[in-house]
Amino acid sequence: MAKVSKKRKEALAKFDLTEVRSLQDAAKVVKEITFTKFDASVDIDVRLGVDPRKADQMVRGVATLPHGTGKTVRVLALVTPDKEAEATAAGADFVGLDDYIAKIEKGWTDIDVIITMPAVMAKVGRLGRVLGPRGLMPNPKSGTVTTDVAKAVQEVKAGKIDFKVDKTGIIHTSVGKVSFTEDKLAENALELIQTLQRLKPSSAKGTYIKSITLSSTMSPGVPVDTQVNSAK
Repeated sequence: MAKVSKKRKEALAKFDLTEVRSLQDAAKVVKEITFTKFDASVDIDVRLGVDPRKADQMVRGVATLPHGTGKTVRVLALVTPDKEAEATAAGADFVGLDDYIAKIEKGWTDIDVIITMPAVMAKVGRLGRVLGPRGLMPNPKSGTVTTDVAKAVQEVKAGKIDFKVDKTGIIHTSVGKVSFTEDKLAENALELIQTLQRLKPSSAKGTYIKSITLSSTMSPGVPVDTQVNSAK
């Protein structure tokens, strides 16, 4: 049997693992049971009643968290020269095209999001072998391949997240930091859940949202009521 650390024992003693809570109560518990010396991320796991092996049940989308993620997102804009000033003004950390494509081909991936335009996707497409496994490949469905590069950069910087159901049917993403207030964490989580509800595939049968869990980087998971209609 795996040894339970002292901190984990302290955390588990503070709440009932079987109790299902509102988003706000769950956020409060997560803050109370996090003992990291750094500002830990707060993550949400939503188990969906879908079969990701079927193309019509692959749940993927974007959500703009009202209070951002609390993370510094490094954005690379791969654009034509006439769009460089626009992307820079919007807040992109790196801007260019051929030079950055060459860097990526040599293994450079010190970025969080890549935004590009349809006109250069033929060049960007050949980076799939490097970017694909790291989840960095731009995709029109996530809004990272667009003609309005400035808007896309601003949205990502403001807290827009891209999510995709994994092969086990779970959506896993961050909804803020432990330093956020309970209200902000709950409202961010609610935005994601409501987005998932809107994306429910018509072919998905039975219970769609099977479970919701909130946790921090190193805390136990706190169960959340799946009948979510408010952050309270």
